[in-house]
This record gives sequence, structure tokens and C-alpha cells, in this order.
Amino acid sequence: MASAAEQLAANLNFGAFAKAEELKKRIWFTLGALIVYRLGTYVPLPGINLQALEQAFNQQSSGMLGLFNMFAGGAIGRMAIFALGIMPYISASIIVQLLTSVVPQLETLKKEGEAGRKKMNQYTRYLTVVLGTVQAYGIAVGLQNGNGIVLDPGPFFVISTVLTLLGGTMFLMWLGEQITSRGIGQGTSLIIFSGIVANLPVALAHMLELGRQGSMSTALILGILVLAVAVIAGIVFVERAQRRLIIQYPKRQIGNRMFQGDSSHLPLKLNTSGVIPPIFASSILLIPATIAGFAPPDAAGGWLQTLTTLMAHGQPLYMLLYAGMIVFFAFFYTAIVFNPTDTAENLKKHGGFIPGIRPGERTAQYIDYVLTRITVLGAIYLVVVCLLPEFLISATGVPFYFGGTSLLIVVSVTMDTVAQIQGHLLAHQYEGLIKKSKLRGKRR
Repeated sequence: MASAAEQLAANLNFGAFAKAEELKKRIWFTLGALIVYRLGTYVPLPGINLQALEQAFNQQSSGMLGLFNMFAGGAIGRMAIFALGIMPYISASIIVQLLTSVVPQLETLKKEGEAGRKKMNQYTRYLTVVLGTVQAYGIAVGLQNGNGIVLDPGPFFVISTVLTLLGGTMFLMWLGEQITSRGIGQGTSLIIFSGIVANLPVALAHMLELGRQGSMSTALILGILVLAVAVIAGIVFVERAQRRLIIQYPKRQIGNRMFQGDSSHLPLKLNTSGVIPPIFASSILLIPATIAGFAPPDAAGGWLQTLTTLMAHGQPLYMLLYAGMIVFFAFFYTAIVFNPTDTAENLKKHGGFIPGIRPGERTAQYIDYVLTRITVLGAIYLVVVCLLPEFLISATGVPFYFGGTSLLIVVSVTMDTVAQIQGHLLAHQYEGLIKKSKLRGKRR
């Protein structure tokens, strides 16, 4: 028999959505904030020769610059004020999370509740400023070293570029926090999502243009689209997959009444690490190609060019290292975000236990055992999703936006946002039911 929540979810319709005024305000606010972000990606930095920039970017688009341009919604290709995007903030957040498991003071701060969370967010913002300043300075120097990209090079251009790019990143960080608190969905994820989605039509049009010119066959285009749909379906299935551990609570006596013991479950996601492993692996492996693009052709006797050739898309060495790094970061990040010992201690404090497993250390060992096994499946899933498009990119020259990382981000963010919308609709219906019951009580 379906639960009350499932019955309520089945009755959700557009009529319920039309009555949810709070939800509509949140959606309109989110759309407005994303439009502001998209407009900012078209405002170029002052003092840039856009024609020379486009020519230089086309030579570097296969390196890490292409990956970051995807996350920035094309702002790097246009060298807009949002060229750094939200990536410095995401990198700072990940670094702070990594340090939390290493530095005891940060781990203690994390357990202090709301006050500790605010302090951690403050440290993340400070680190974002540092990372953003370093990256902005690197971009400014790189632009000055380009042939004719900067109209008036000098210290003033460097300072103005650093301040502009850093200001753009801090504005996006603030905008993401506003979306999270006043809109719908997770702000930073939606900013990256909107950048990728905005460029998908361009990528699709480019692929169809290749088909019209005869560079790609119709069968290959249809095969790519069918494969993309299959990959999306697989991502949805795995991202929703859980391993549920049954949690039993003993009988409780309150006064003269005896309450029956309840049973619940501990959900363990098949892919706990999310999209972090592919992003980290891609960023690290694309560094040699980017360095080689900026280095002179005869640098170090050409060894850098040889390494770049071996680590190009579709090459065996690249695929091997890519798969290995995805597996490593999947286990590494899962170990950071989920602590079996803390979970076992919390269960023990509340009187919960896994049937057949002794509370405490044995429960932590069992949870760690199950989590390790499902993380193996999650890592294999990430490797398959990310490597299949890589073969297509190397063989057909399909645009980068059809890669596994971009599909992972788009599908995951869409699922999270839809889940939040459903949660708001359920809360709105529950509020309506409570108000009706109160009015009936008053009439009686």
C-alpha cells in the first residue's frame, strides 16, 4: 500500500503548482538571476582585441581552457567579466572539505553546528579571493603575452583585469548564495548548469552543420543522439540508486505506555562522490596540453609535445590515466564526505542498530564494508559514462559539450532541482490540509 506522501505526490498537478505562490516567486527569482549571469558572459574586458583573442582561443580550446570555457558558459572564449566563472569558489569549497579531514581544528569547527558552518563558509570565501586573484593574474599575464590580444599592455591593464575578473567571481559567488536561499535549487550548480545548457544548441548546430557538409554521416549523427539519450537514462537510473541498510529501534516505555520499536533505513547512494571525480581528473590531465600550447615549439627538446600527443583525446595513455584518476577520486571524495564511524556513533546514541550487527565499532565496519562495495560500482559507472564520449570526441570531433562530464552535471542538477520543486509542492499541499483541518475544528 502506498504511503500518504506517495499518494500526495501522485496527486500533484499544474493546479497545485498554480496555487503555490511562494514556489512561483522562487522560480522567477532563479530565472532572473540566471539571466543576469548569462548577460554578464557577453560583457568583454576592456582593452581586448576580440579578433586576435578568438584566433588565439581556437588554438587552445582543446586544452584545459576548453573545459573551463564550458563551465564558464563560453565567457572565457569572449574574455568576459565572468571569465573565471564560479570555479574558484568550487575549488575553494573542495579544498576546505579536504582540509577538514586533515586539520583537527577544522573538523571540530564542522561539528559546532550553524556557527561552525558560518565560520567554514567564511574561510571558503577568503580562499576564493586568493585563488581568484592568482587565476586572474595568470589570465592577465597570458593575455599580455599573446600576439596583439591586448590593445594597451602594461601594469594598469593587469591591475584592472585582476580586479574585474575577481569582482565577477565574487559577484557570482554572491549570486549563487542568493539563488540557494531565495530561489530554487543549488545556486553554484545551477550557474554551471546554465552555462552548459546555453551552449548545447550551438554544439548541436555545429554537429548538424558537419553533417550537412558531409564531414559526418547521418547514421553517425543519429547514433550519437541515441547514445546521448541512453547515457542520460543510465545517469538517471544510477543517480537514483541506493543501498538501503535497515535500521531497527527498540521498544520504548514512556510513563505507563509501551511504544513499539520502529524500523527505518540508512540510504547509501551508489555514486556518493557525484560529478567531482571527472572534473578533477579532466582538469589534471588537460594541464600538459595547455602548457604545451603556451610553450615554444622547441621547448625542452620537444618532449612536451610528445607527452601532449600521447595524452590526446582517445589515446590509450590518456584513457588509462583518466579512468585511474576517476576511480581514485571517487574513493577519496567518498571517504571525505561520508564517515562510517560518526554514522555508527549517531545510531548508537539514538538507540538504533542494524539487525545482526553489534552497535558501535562493528556497525562502523559493516557500513564501511558496504560503502566500499557500492563505491566500486559507482566508480565503474563514472568511468563508463566519461570514457564513451571521449572515444566519440577523438573519432568524430563532436563538440566538447556532449562529453560525459557535461551530461553528468546537466542531469544531476536537473534531478536535484526537480526534487526541490516537488518538495515545495508537497509542503504547500500539507499546509493547505493543516489550514482546512483547523478551520473544521473551529466550526465544530
